[in-house]
Amino acid sequence: MKSVKHIIQNKSNAIYSVTPETSVLKALQVMMDKNISALLVMEGPILKGIFTERDYARKIILQGKSSKDTHIAEVMTAQLETVGKDSTIDQCMEIMTSKHIRHLPIVEDGKVGGMISIGDLVKFVIEDQKQTIEQLKSYISS
Repeated sequence: MKSVKHIIQNKSNAIYSVTPETSVLKALQVMMDKNISALLVMEGPILKGIFTERDYARKIILQGKSSKDTHIAEVMTAQLETVGKDSTIDQCMEIMTSKHIRHLPIVEDGKVGGMISIGDLVKFVIEDQKQTIEQLKSYISS
């Protein structure tokens, strides 16, 4: 079975995060600068939550709050689903589908090792299927 470690070995190991005290506006600026749609919320090495574009739309815009005056702690998602490096691709897809989420932090022994997105999973599955097709074509033609 293919696992999360197969995805992260080809992905940047940069972890983008903010603290709970960071303003929503600053977090959005980081997301724009890094061209990402989610940030981990951390206090030192401890994972406290996640802040996503969906959190912004639902908890700031629709509630009429100020991005400048609201701290991430007020609007982040604190009840997180996480996976380990040995979690399978199927397990990740099941979690994301059933929980309606697009990002999964990777946590091993209490330490954050990165994050995968639904886009990472889709890209991996497509590449894996292409390889399988090429192997079958090669087998059939030989």
